[in-house]
Amino acid sequence: MKTKIIDFGRDLLHLFYPHLCLACQEETSSYDDLLCLKCLVQLPKTNFHLLSENPFTDRFWGRVQLQGGAALYHFVKGGKTQQLVYQLKYEGLKDVGIKLGRLYGTHLLQSKHFQDIDYIIPVPLHPKKERKRGYNQSWYFAKGLAEAMKVRMNNNVLYRKDFTTTQTSKSRIERFDNVMKAFAVKNEKMVQHKHVLLVDDVITTGATLEACGLQLLQQTGLRLSMATIAFANV
Repeated sequence: MKTKIIDFGRDLLHLFYPHLCLACQEETSSYDDLLCLKCLVQLPKTNFHLLSENPFTDRFWGRVQLQGGAALYHFVKGGKTQQLVYQLKYEGLKDVGIKLGRLYGTHLLQSKHFQDIDYIIPVPLHPKKERKRGYNQSWYFAKGLAEAMKVRMNNNVLYRKDFTTTQTSKSRIERFDNVMKAFAVKNEKMVQHKHVLLVDDVITTGATLEACGLQLLQQTGLRLSMATIAFANV
């Protein structure tokens, strides 16, 4: 009875205050839905997780050894994927990260490359930047992935030691120079001989993920995979 009352209350709330799809701003079928059914179908999925070699892994070829690499959606400037990432990163809608993580986690479990993950590690922000923003958007994506994949998150290994300027307007070379020595590893024994899934919101040049990955791969026996919400062509 209590559940029925709660469901009725949600339906009533949805009637007077319709919940809008975060990608297209059309009304969703349920108050709990992040995306409308149309966007769930039409958002540009990459399906990279089904391929051992793909444009994501190619971005690190010869520089970082990956067990698997994938992104949920293609990132198109001005497109719906950008709208989702913007809501997560700048509008404080943390649920976007969690729900997209849960969605992608179910996809990654279909891939042999992501079956034996021991830890999920979000790319860290510098404490100064995290205090300014109020949260780390990648942490919420990692949380959703961890819930869906039933894997532990680990925030106690990788950290950002240097405060660097934003990557947005930098060239490919400038991005690498900006972050290559910005990260470090602590509590090394926690990830020795483990398969780690490193996650971020968007991959562009791959500079940030590469800087993090190279630090992690210095740990004995560590195997590395990566995943992001979006993949941008550069």
